[in-house]
Order: sequence, then C-alpha cells, then structure tokens
Amino acid sequence: MARTVHRIPRRFTVVLEPAEEGGYVVHVPTLPGCHTQGETIEEAEANAKEAIECYLLSLHDRGEELPKELTGTRIITVSMNIDLQ
Repeated sequence: MARTVHRIPRRFTVVLEPAEEGGYVVHVPTLPGCHTQGETIEEAEANAKEAIECYLLSLHDRGEELPKELTGTRIITVSMNIDLQ
C-alpha cells in the first residue's frame, strides 16, 4: 500500500563549521545528533537537507513528535577572557 505524503514546511538553523582537513562539518542544533559534512558550502547545505529529512522521517516512523525550531533562534559569537591559573 502506498504511503500518503504530507508536505510540512519547516525551517531549521544549520551550523557549518570549517573542518581542519577541508570542507565543512554541519550540525542542526534543534535536532540532537543530526550531523553531516560537505566539501563545499553547497554540498554541505544539500547534505544538511538530506540529514534533516532522514532525521524527521525516522521520528515520524517511530510515532514521535516532529520538533519545531523556536522562533528567534540566534547564532552569536561571544568574546571573553578566561583566567587560567
């Protein structure tokens, strides 16, 4: 029996960090354990979309609620001094 497809629009913050060996390491803060990588930003973005889809389908197949990213999520850089003794 064919599965009914329901398209649900979602947006997720995706963090791309340069990898030491080149390319990018990617993670999705709203989805714990959702990680991937890519050699270019474009590949990293495409891989992130695929990883997110797989993550959400896995949750759906197990009957779990699909998480929504909280509105107002921000990625910031914090500068500080650390006193090490």
